Amino acid sequence: MFADYHIHSNFSCDSNTPMEDYIKQAIKINLDEICITDHTDVGNNGCVICDYENYFKEIKRLKEKYANKISIKQGMEFGMQAHHKDYFENIFNKYPFDFIIMSFHLVEDKDLWDRSFQHGKTQAQYNQRYYEEIYNTINVYNKYSVLGHLDLIRRYDDFGEYPFKKSKEIIEKILTHIIENQKGIELNTSSFRYGLKDLMPSKDILKFYKELNGEIITIGSDSHNTKYLGYKIKDMQEFLKSIGYKYFATFDKMKPIFHKL
Repeated sequence: MFADYHIHSNFSCDSNTPMEDYIKQAIKINLDEICITDHTDVGNNGCVICDYENYFKEIKRLKEKYANKISIKQGMEFGMQAHHKDYFENIFNKYPFDFIIMSFHLVEDKDLWDRSFQHGKTQAQYNQRYYEEIYNTINVYNKYSVLGHLDLIRRYDDFGEYPFKKSKEIIEKILTHIIENQKGIELNTSSFRYGLKDLMPSKDILKFYKELNGEIITIGSDSHNTKYLGYKIKDMQEFLKSIGYKYFATFDKMKPIFHKL
């Protein structure tokens, strides 16, 4: 199974690529399945899908048009914070989803990418607070499939790599909670194009999740254009197998489907 489970089209604030371009490219590179996961964030950056009705209409049109060529799943990336949970609850209850990535692009309504969240904090403080927000949110909201790019803070850490062991305690609480609640994590291949020194999440986290008996893991390119569709996904399937994973997951109607590595 060759599937990409993290895609952003022109319904996201940070992409200009039409959905259909992705579908055509997916067929060209022999993807078996693709899940569209456009952004909806609430907070400082305003990266919200306002046109939900047309979003789902377009996915439906493409599913029908390309039914004999590729499997298309409908998802979304919820840019969460605990105090915005009611907004996402309403969206989830209103529309049919196959898959939800829950990600954390902001904390305290401040963006990670422009360092407004990190400003005025030490490296230890903003790393701890970032993971605390994830833990607090998963304790009050459970309408999601996987946690996206779990250690995203690494991409925006100007002080360099923060040692895993310093965050291990809070990360263990996060991973234990999601395993107990039958949720998962994603392996996000954007780490390669951003030039990170490690995978995302890191190899330490991926191995730790496995040690804790975590089983649900999806793989996505986090593409914002067709160039990176499917990028490094087959390599990451092999990597997961090499560290002891037996399966990766796709989703249908919010239920995981396991595929042997």
